[in-house]
Amino acid sequence: MNKQEFIVAVAAQAGFTQADVAKVVNASLDVITEALKKGDEVVITGFGKFEARARKARSGINPATKAPIKIKASKVPAFKAGKGLKDAVNA
Repeated sequence: MNKQEFIVAVAAQAGFTQADVAKVVNASLDVITEALKKGDEVVITGFGKFEARARKARSGINPATKAPIKIKASKVPAFKAGKGLKDAVNA
């Protein structure tokens, strides 16, 4: 399911227009993104937790040339599913 399909499904289930749902979905994603940029976690009880995890600098290999390269340290977004979501998927 892509973003547009998600918007259509939510609009149909909630009884709102697709335009209104698109605004809410985009605003929600923007809020999560900004929180992760600041280093905050976003916890949605029963669904899961979004967080930014630190990744250390490391060495790697360029697959095309087999030359060693240095990979910089970075932050990566991560999601950990909550119990409610896990139970729903496994039901």
